[in-house]
Amino acid sequence: MTQTSASSSQRPRIAVIGYGSQGRAHALNLRDSGFDVTVGLRPGGPTSLRAREDGFIVRTPVEAVASADLIAVLTPDMVQPQLYAETIAPNARQGATLLFAHGFNVHFGQIAPRADLDVVLVAPKGPGALVRREYEIGRGVPCVWAVHQDPAGRAEAHAMAYAAGLGGTRANVIRTTFKEETETDLFGEQAVLCGGASALVQAGYETLVEAGYQPEIAYYEVLHELKLIVDLFYEGGITRMLEFISETAQYGDFVSGPRIVDAGTKARMKAVLSEIQDGTFARNWIAEYRAGLPNYTAFKQADLAHPIEETGRRLRASMRWLQANREASSTTQDAADKAAAAA
Repeated sequence: MTQTSASSSQRPRIAVIGYGSQGRAHALNLRDSGFDVTVGLRPGGPTSLRAREDGFIVRTPVEAVASADLIAVLTPDMVQPQLYAETIAPNARQGATLLFAHGFNVHFGQIAPRADLDVVLVAPKGPGALVRREYEIGRGVPCVWAVHQDPAGRAEAHAMAYAAGLGGTRANVIRTTFKEETETDLFGEQAVLCGGASALVQAGYETLVEAGYQPEIAYYEVLHELKLIVDLFYEGGITRMLEFISETAQYGDFVSGPRIVDAGTKARMKAVLSEIQDGTFARNWIAEYRAGLPNYTAFKQADLAHPIEETGRRLRASMRWLQANREASSTTQDAADKAAAAA
C-alpha cells in the first residue's frame, strides 16, 4: 500500500469517533497512510467488534478523545450535539483539532466548539465504500475542506493532512466554508439527488401506469434505465449523455425537458434553498428528531410502500448480474477485511 507522505508535525494522533460507512473508510485509509488512529466507540456494540477485527485499538469515546490531537466526529448528525457536550467538550485536549465531515451542527449552532479548539471540515465527495475502494487501488475521491476556527494555528495543516490521508489529494481538494458545504449539500440532496430524483421517478411511473401501460414496462423506462443516463452524466456531463443517446431522444430532451422542469420548478427549488439558508429546514428536522421521528417514519413508509418498489423487487429478482455484483462486492470486502485484520 502506498502511504501518503507527511511530516511528523502534520501527523496528529487521530481519534475516529463512529465506525459506520464513512468512519470505517476514514480510519482504514488514515492508518494505511501512516497515521496513529484510535477508534472511539461504546463497548460491546457491533461496530466495536468490527473495528477490533479490523485491527484497531478501540477505546471508549472519552478515552479516545482525551488522547487525541485530532478528533474526527463521524457519527450521525443528530447525535453529535450530545456527543460534543458530554464527551468532547469536557475531555478534548487544549488546542486539539475538531474535525467534521459535514458542517450541519456547527453552521446551525447546535455545536459551539470551545474557543481553544481548531475546527475544520473534510468531506469526501463519495460514500465510504468508494472512499476506501479508490484508496486501495491507488486513487482517491475528491474532498472539500474548510476552517471554522483556528486559534492554535494548525487548522489548515491538519485539514490538508487528513484529506491527504484519505487519498483526497490524489484526486482534488477544494476549499469551501462550513456554510457553503452545509447549504449546498442539503440542497443537492433535497432538490435533485434524493428528493427530486425520487419524486420524478415515482411521478413518471404513476403517469404511465395510470395511462394503462404495464407496471413492468414503466419500471424499466423511468427507473431501471436511469442508471445508464446517470453513468453518462458522471463520466462526462450532459455532453457525454448527448453523445450516446439517439437523435430522437435528444430532440425529446430539448422540447420536453423544459416542460417538466420549468421556471416554476426552479422557483420551488429557490424556496427550498431559502428554507435551508434561513434555518427553517434545520429547525424542522431537529424538532422532528426530538419528537421521535413521527413524520419521518410515515414519509419513509410511504416511499417503501409505493407500487414501484414491489414491481422493482419482482423484476430485480431475475437480474442475475445484480446478484453477481453483490456477491463480488461482498467477496472483495471480505478479502479486504481479512487483509486489514492480518496487517
